[in-house]
Amino acid sequence: MATAKEQMARIIEAQSEDRSYEDIMRELALARMVDRGLEDSDADRSIGNQEMQERIRSWRS
Repeated sequence: MATAKEQMARIIEAQSEDRSYEDIMRELALARMVDRGLEDSDADRSIGNQEMQERIRSWRS
């Protein structure tokens, strides 16, 4: 498994030369969010769509 530094370097290298600092930071943040989501899913720390819909409905009341 690649280190965090290697993963970040790979993402940065994949960006075109005209990308802004903010664009690159957004890509790095997105990659981290996806990794966290996959880690949560693998560790069974996620909920299904039905439960999420029920939670959202409860917020409306």
